[in-house]
Parts: sequence; structure tokens; C-alpha cells
Amino acid sequence: APEAMRRIFKYQEMPDFPARYNVAPSQPIPVVRLWDGERQFALMRWGLIPGFVKDPKTISLLFNARGETVNERPAFKNAMKRRRCLIPANGFYEWRRDGASNQPYFIQRRDGGLLAFAGLWETWIGPNGEELDTAAIVTTDASPSIRSIHHRMPVILPPEAWDMWLDSRRVDAQMAAALIAPAPDDALEVYQVSPAVNRAVHDGPELIAHYTPPPVIETAAAPAKAAR
Repeated sequence: APEAMRRIFKYQEMPDFPARYNVAPSQPIPVVRLWDGERQFALMRWGLIPGFVKDPKTISLLFNARGETVNERPAFKNAMKRRRCLIPANGFYEWRRDGASNQPYFIQRRDGGLLAFAGLWETWIGPNGEELDTAAIVTTDASPSIRSIHHRMPVILPPEAWDMWLDSRRVDAQMAAALIAPAPDDALEVYQVSPAVNRAVHDGPELIAHYTPPPVIETAAAPAKAAR
């Protein structure tokens, strides 16, 4: 709920927003950043556009930033120095290849609490002065319980690290990069969810419910026909 998130992340704004269960890149996501020394809530487009880009249509959607290279890649290094943020969520999906299909899983805190992903943000200014706030999630190697599903995961920051990640004036990019690490394995719960999440049009609480695939029913082979 908006008030619960406001209480946890301690920003002054009082936003009202609906629950989302299937957020896709290019859609708005909640972001907590430091603004004039205070935490601020903002909605940003998921998919970072670096400031040097002239036309957003000419670049791929940068919705993830590899933690190992954020201080070197031109697309992210300025944001890593000056514009770090937290991206709140209850959990995230990953997919495991299963034959011809991808089976989705949901990962959340064992106690059901909110997660804070390490994020980066930029304000892209267009040729006519238009402004667009965009953000990306920083990723790292997966924790052992997730590795069999996917080799990467978002960087999940514990509450005691939030101030350090946000404060780019006192904490430089190299110091902040020390926070980029897999989450403790015992802190997370991983379970299978419905393939309905594979379609962005589906967006409801049933998507994060535990899911048991239907049994595979084998059909009997047709009897052989004798040749004459």
C-alpha cells in the first residue's frame, strides 16, 4: 500500500498508486532518490536513457545495468557517480528454460517484506526541451537458490545500506560499488508461478500465487495395422 511504502522508505511525498503484479520495461516504476538531501518518491520509466543520447529510438532499452561494469560503461558511469536510487518491489520474476518453454518463478523475501533494488536514474532532455526521467536496475550474480533458474539477479540492498547507496555526495561510485553483491541465500523464497505472467496484459495477484503445473497426460499409441 502507498502509505506502507512511504513509512518504510521515509519520503515526504504522499503518492497514490495502484498495485502492479507484472511490470514490464518501458512502464513507470516507483523510485526513491535523494533530492536536496531528502528522500524523494518519483515515478520513472523503466529503461534508462543516457544523457548523451540524441534520439532514444537509436538505442536498446537499458532496463538492467551489470554491476561489474557500471563504473566503466559510458551509459551508466555518470549515473553511478551522481544519480543512484532505490527501486522498491515485493519481489521479481525469473524464468528457467524447460524444453521449448520458459517456466516463470517468483522470488521474494521470506518474511514477505519489501525489497529495495539498487537503481540508477537519468533525466533525458530532448531537442525541444522535453524531459523524461528514466531508471535501470543494477544486477549481479545470482544467489545459489536462484542460480539453477537464472545466472543473474537484481542487487538487493539491506536497509542499513540505503543511505550509503543514495548519498552520492559523501559516497563515491567506487565505495558504492562495494554494495553490489548477491543477496544472502537464506533471505529469499523462490517458487513456481503461472505462465500467465508471460503476457504483459495479465496483471493481478494471482500471478504471484504458488503454481503447480498440470500433469502431463500421455495418449495411448494407435494400434498397428497389418499389411495385406
